[in-house]
Amino acid sequence: MPKLLQFLLVNAVIGFGVAGVFVAALIALDVGGFATLTARSDVAPMAVSVLTFFLGLTFASAQMGIAVMMLPKDDGAGPRGGRRLPAELTPAYARVRVRR
Repeated sequence: MPKLLQFLLVNAVIGFGVAGVFVAALIALDVGGFATLTARSDVAPMAVSVLTFFLGLTFASAQMGIAVMMLPKDDGAGPRGGRRLPAELTPAYARVRVRR
């Protein structure tokens, strides 16, 4: 398996794991009466499954995005030193008449 695909897969699994912990905390702490509401419902397993799946997609996407943005960038295309501005950014002086 290519390293990049493995990297993304590992971070997606981490995101789904965080989503599972998040849903478990929602149920354990009964945030907004969610645990009570699902306990009284006859489709509670489906509701929890759908919530976990879509939160997993969201957290996995965020985790993968963060992981990709945190990769070190070393392509050698940065500035090579010096403080000279590019030609299009050098200041142009103009005469200004001032009334006295």
